Amino acid sequence: MKNRSENPKSGFTLIELLVAMAITTIIISILVSVTAMSLDVWNRSRSEVRAARQGKAMIDSMARDFESLVVRKGNSFEWLYAESILPTDGPDNPTGTSYKSPNAIDLIFFSAATDRYNGQVGDTGPSGKDKGGDVSTVGYQLVYKDPIGAAGTDDLKTFVLYRKLLDPDKTFGITPAPGTLGKTDLKTAFNSVIGASPVDENINFICENVYEFTVTFHLRVTNSSVTPATVRTVRVPITQTSTANSTTKFSVTGAGNIVAATVNGATQDEIKSAQLTAAEVSLTVLTDFGLKQLRKRTFTDTEKAEFIAKNSYQYSKLIQVPGS
Repeated sequence: MKNRSENPKSGFTLIELLVAMAITTIIISILVSVTAMSLDVWNRSRSEVRAARQGKAMIDSMARDFESLVVRKGNSFEWLYAESILPTDGPDNPTGTSYKSPNAIDLIFFSAATDRYNGQVGDTGPSGKDKGGDVSTVGYQLVYKDPIGAAGTDDLKTFVLYRKLLDPDKTFGITPAPGTLGKTDLKTAFNSVIGASPVDENINFICENVYEFTVTFHLRVTNSSVTPATVRTVRVPITQTSTANSTTKFSVTGAGNIVAATVNGATQDEIKSAQLTAAEVSLTVLTDFGLKQLRKRTFTDTEKAEFIAKNSYQYSKLIQVPGS
């Protein structure tokens, strides 16, 4: 009987399999790491682009309104009103503390707004909206709320900037009377006219995630008590705490500018007779990630400041205004 030898079947040894698995694991780990880094970069870039779009929308809107600012001298009427009023709510952290905006401005003034009458300027026909007026009332307000629904859970809320425009008809008091123009208390007149249609209606939405909103007015102050007279620019920031370098309220009347205290070395009398030359608008726009973390984490004051700085973008613009 012949013995027949058979060749054993070829295959991988256990050591070869272990080496292959180790190499595969290393490759997958590298791919996962690279993918995670790419997603992180993409998310940050997306947040920056979104924040930039939000900031640009707000800055552009306010620039157009300020560039058409309307102020008339020789009267006691109020033409611009600005006050630092914080939103009453903010993201709730795990301990129940609300992280409210550190500064927000309620801003009301008169402007020859280009989007008055829903943009149908010049349409004076029988069915046209333009009744011939060119002065509108503009109000800006920062509110923490659900921008879509009237009410919502904290997860749906954000810091929303609103802009409300009163057409010349409402400004002059044609519909409804008495209007906002020619009043010594612009805020009261404005709130009376808008009534049940507040500034923070959905239709008045401009942008969201605006964590901080500040306006600094630039005044040209002339000191005539010396010869020759000196001229300097004084900055008047509107902030929550009135200090020697800021104030909580500022208004422009037909008789001059009004503040409650001396600001940046300029006395109340100097500020009253000064010329308003520019408005510097500054805002801090939070990323979506930053807003979510404010709801999930508890920060000390120092930690919160560092976190906000890392997860937000700052935008500012100096807007020249017509001579007041």
